[in-house]
Amino acid sequence: MAHKDEGHRYRLRERFLSGGLEGFHDYEVIELLLTLGTPRKDCKETAKAAVKAFKSLPAVFDASEDELCKINGIGPKNLFGIKFVKAVAERYHEKKLLDKDPLTNSRDLFDYLYSSMASKDRECFKVLYLDARNRVLVSEVLFQGTLTASSVYPREVVKSALNRRAAAVIFAHNHPSGDPEPSAADFTVTRQLVFACMTMGITVHEHLVIGDQVYFSFADHGHISRMCKEFQEDISKWAASNEQR
Repeated sequence: MAHKDEGHRYRLRERFLSGGLEGFHDYEVIELLLTLGTPRKDCKETAKAAVKAFKSLPAVFDASEDELCKINGIGPKNLFGIKFVKAVAERYHEKKLLDKDPLTNSRDLFDYLYSSMASKDRECFKVLYLDARNRVLVSEVLFQGTLTASSVYPREVVKSALNRRAAAVIFAHNHPSGDPEPSAADFTVTRQLVFACMTMGITVHEHLVIGDQVYFSFADHGHISRMCKEFQEDISKWAASNEQR
């Protein structure tokens, strides 16, 4: 015998199959995901409680297992759907980005970075390593926590790039506040990284600051090219001073 909630779940699934998520409330998305691991229990109120507790749908996906399990009705088994769909989304955007030129697929680049970095409560610094044809080889989070000139180590970035035989790199970090406007420390860190990479023959294409559905591009605002020019000028001055000795 079908339980009393089966008809409701069926209707939710049919709505999605016929029209996607158009018209769905955020809690209904979570409700559907919870049903994957909750075969005989109403998940509507639990889903509403999760969205209320974490304030947004992305924040529910980014919550830890321990945080999710504090919500009445969510346990180690039925949080499977929430964690699984987030992992699938990240894999989807990563696969779209790999072996492409991110400099001509900026939307794919931003989508990938946003899905993996937005709504985190700590700053994360990610590096994308590119080959000579500007195809992404791999990406990784190198540093976490408040990003300052003393917490991001250029030598570690250069070391990782050389180990991966990368010809170029793209940097990205998130602002948990949601405001992507770069701080003075962000400019300092970027300049140090540009100089360190250029010293080793590694091109820096971009540094994106990820906010809440928006981002700031150091390249688009001309800061990367300006820093590269400053590096070349410093090298020229150093070479000229050596000739005079």
